[in-house]
Amino acid sequence: MPAAPDPFAKIRTATNSHRGRHGCGAYPYDNGPLLAALAGAANARRILELGTALGYTALSFASGAPDATVDTVERDPEHVQLARDNIAAAGMDHRITVHEGDFASVLPTLDPGYDVAFFDGGTPVPALHKTLRALLRTGGTLITANLNHGGSADTVRKALFDGKSWRSALVDEDGETAISVKL
Repeated sequence: MPAAPDPFAKIRTATNSHRGRHGCGAYPYDNGPLLAALAGAANARRILELGTALGYTALSFASGAPDATVDTVERDPEHVQLARDNIAAAGMDHRITVHEGDFASVLPTLDPGYDVAFFDGGTPVPALHKTLRALLRTGGTLITANLNHGGSADTVRKALFDGKSWRSALVDEDGETAISVKL
């Protein structure tokens, strides 16, 4: 079966090229069309993303949920500017806000009630996931990448699958990504 078309494939490719030149950790999520479909299925109005890189996934979310606004957080100033440029070029700068700073300083400034949250900003850590849970509405969807990184990611994975706070499922054979609904 053919893969879903990816309207932002060029930005994904540019992010990979940028990483080689910049020597940074900007790895774009490998399935933007999945994220777009999840945002649409959730009928998302507010989306939060941690780890913007060059804007690939923020654009994917916004395309899948055309009535949604996206808040995305990135600490690297060069990535912030490149993401803002890519988002403006796609005509979505009125719906996507790139917040510059680290997660710990930006998240407390955001209002709770997100429909969808996406973590793809390095290895998941328990305290950050607790904060994401507080920002999601009950019934909201959390998409967590990098769960196969070990260490603190193992603790996050255990919490996502305890059955008390989340209803979760892995979406890939490698155990990298979970989709979780806040109970």
